[in-house]
Amino acid sequence: MTAVKFCGLNDTAGLEAAVAAGAAMIGLVFFPPSPRHVTPAQAAALLSRVPGEGGPRRVGLFVDATDDEIAGVLARAPLDILQLHGEESPARSAAIRARFGLPVMKALGIASAEDLALLPAYAGAVDRFLLDAKPPPGASLPGGNALSFDWSLLAGRAVPRPWLLAGGLTPGNVAAAIRATRPEGVDVSSGVEAARGRKDPALIAAFAEAVRAAEEDAAG
Repeated sequence: MTAVKFCGLNDTAGLEAAVAAGAAMIGLVFFPPSPRHVTPAQAAALLSRVPGEGGPRRVGLFVDATDDEIAGVLARAPLDILQLHGEESPARSAAIRARFGLPVMKALGIASAEDLALLPAYAGAVDRFLLDAKPPPGASLPGGNALSFDWSLLAGRAVPRPWLLAGGLTPGNVAAAIRATRPEGVDVSSGVEAARGRKDPALIAAFAEAVRAAEEDAAG
């Protein structure tokens, strides 16, 4: 089954819609420039609504964060996975995994085959990959820019860790993305928003339904 991660959740309505839609993972953004940013206190309040047993895994998104910044979040908000969405090197990724004892998911921006060539260097340092569209020059955010990359770049390529596809996914195109790339999971943020930084519960439900429909088509 294709896992679904809803990222950039920052209010109760969006979080509860993601849980109700059967999300495998929910993502909270700890990066102040993002319109989806939450503080540790806000994250703690939101995560208190997430079911423990059988609930989605709680993912914290960090961008070139220091150990102290990550520790400050973890002191308030229980996370299951640390998502690194900046310029973290393989060595830095491995150090974060060792320091905090949590699985690490490394996001890589993809625009060409050369970007995918970085996968082996990170394979021993992280537990998962998130393959996202590389942000355009001058962009203020490393992800969540409603951009996709050329999915054909993944044709025939073995990704050396479990991985999620991200970048410009919406209820309207996620089925095609799954057919084209066969990912273990898909990640969506801007594609289920009514306005920048504000999740739409109806779009969250529609996205999950589109993923289920794609799987039924593949099975049938």
